[in-house]
Amino acid sequence: MIRSFLIVAALICAAPAFAQQAALPANLDKANAIVIDTSKGRIVIKLNTELAPAHAARIKQLAREGYYDNVPFHRVMDGFMAQTGDGQNFNGTGGSKYPNLKAEFTAVPFIRGVVGMARSASNDSANSQFFIMLASNPGLNGKYTVVGDVVAGMDVVDKLKKAPAGSPSGAVTDPDKMLKVQVASDIK
Repeated sequence: MIRSFLIVAALICAAPAFAQQAALPANLDKANAIVIDTSKGRIVIKLNTELAPAHAARIKQLAREGYYDNVPFHRVMDGFMAQTGDGQNFNGTGGSKYPNLKAEFTAVPFIRGVVGMARSASNDSANSQFFIMLASNPGLNGKYTVVGDVVAGMDVVDKLKKAPAGSPSGAVTDPDKMLKVQVASDIK
């Protein structure tokens, strides 16, 4: 009787994991997609290896190393973007142990759902941080590397805790986190 109860309990607990795996979009190139599990739900990003091969490779590398796990969305500005990826300092001031990347700028516009690489004033300073566009912003076009697109979970991105209205930095107090980030093909 106890054994049967434990088996049923295990299946019930595993059901959300099975459901999340099944939620991946059809025809997704799982080798070039990352899955971000947050407390608000799941976000799936299709990486564009043709536009930004070095940046896409870096994101996959860091995901496989667990660098992005438990990293906050430290900067979220309503009507603009949600930024994350600082697994060093967790506040937008850090990067990975790897060298910065040379810019891979394109003419792809920064519209809702586009994922771009964050950088400092230098064009060639992107490292680990990235942002997801909440709305179009043509002012970023050709000035930041487009690394991919959200293909599932924009409703989750919309639910992320945002900075107070009018905050010039967009810093979020007690931000939501990327609990686990995986390359889709690595999910068992």
